[in-house]
Amino acid sequence: MAEKTDFLFTSESVTEGHPDKVCDQISDTILDSLLAVDPESRVACEALVTRGLGLVAGEITSRAQIDIPSLVRQVIREVGYTKSEYGFHCCESAVLTAVQKQSADIALGVDAGGAGDQGLMFGYACDETREKMPLPITLAHALARRLAEVRKKGIVPYLRPDGKSQVTVRYRDGRPCEVICVVLAAQHDPGLKQSRIKADLTEKVIDRALPASLRSRDMKIFVNPTGSFVIGGPQGDTGVTGRKIIVDTYGGFSSHGGGCFSGKDPTKVDRSASYMARYLAKNIVAARLCRRCEIQLAYVIGKPQPVSIYLNTFGTGRVDEARILRLIRDEFDLSPRAIIKTLDLRKPRYRPTACYGHFGRTEASFTWERTDQAEKFRTLA
Repeated sequence: MAEKTDFLFTSESVTEGHPDKVCDQISDTILDSLLAVDPESRVACEALVTRGLGLVAGEITSRAQIDIPSLVRQVIREVGYTKSEYGFHCCESAVLTAVQKQSADIALGVDAGGAGDQGLMFGYACDETREKMPLPITLAHALARRLAEVRKKGIVPYLRPDGKSQVTVRYRDGRPCEVICVVLAAQHDPGLKQSRIKADLTEKVIDRALPASLRSRDMKIFVNPTGSFVIGGPQGDTGVTGRKIIVDTYGGFSSHGGGCFSGKDPTKVDRSASYMARYLAKNIVAARLCRRCEIQLAYVIGKPQPVSIYLNTFGTGRVDEARILRLIRDEFDLSPRAIIKTLDLRKPRYRPTACYGHFGRTEASFTWERTDQAEKFRTLA
């Protein structure tokens, strides 16, 4: 079947006050705190938040001693849940912990340098944006970031921490050409007219975050379509670590292996191999060997090298895919230990990844976003 070239595609993002994202931030803050003391920490940390309660569970083996309840409250405070009327408060909510050591059976494989679990991971890159990311998720993140910014700076003083964005892009001949629909869901104080909220967020969020050159002439804008979004955050919806994996990656534009990233130390290939696959795909696109590239890596627990490597350039390649695969196999060690060393993953750098995507970022700590291997791939061209 021929690949579609004319279509609509939609991606979404969420703010750091979304309950699932609160949990991702809690999990990665705990991970960072452990790695700061003991870089060899083994961490698989999950969080759950609901009205008046935060729960942390998982498996942790580390020489570090940390105060998990204090870290949980710190995250909740920094996100913005600091008022009792939000139904979830950094000081008034209970915090429970249920943490044990990593399974000795899992440790057998990791200690030997193998993967901590079986699984399949994907990385993707394309030339649609400067960040080598699909345009829909890039714009969705920009809107969600701006929505959080106007709240935290008091530009729109009645906003509360929870929020979502959604962007629909029209593609022609396989290339993005215009935005036809934008959706914002913004938690707010009671007693406000929807018309005011829509006017404020159109002016201060959409007009600032969405370039005019990308908008269709009849672009639709929906702001809080039900008319009210007062009850939100953990008061309105229970949050759990790892439920926003499509927001974390490519907005649904690429395949996903199913495993989440947050709360997992880099011996977990769910995280580290996904970062490595993105690193390879981005460098291949940066080398202009293709316009789109997807890479799958698959591992077996306890074994260091992937059992399979799959590469797809979707018919956009300038070089035979077999040649690119051969270079990857010859030049890159894809064992967990080598990935950790290549991308310098044992440092506490994970809290920032928990919001607005793990990919397409410019911060120096996002080492998997470097394009320092593009010249190596360029030799194939």
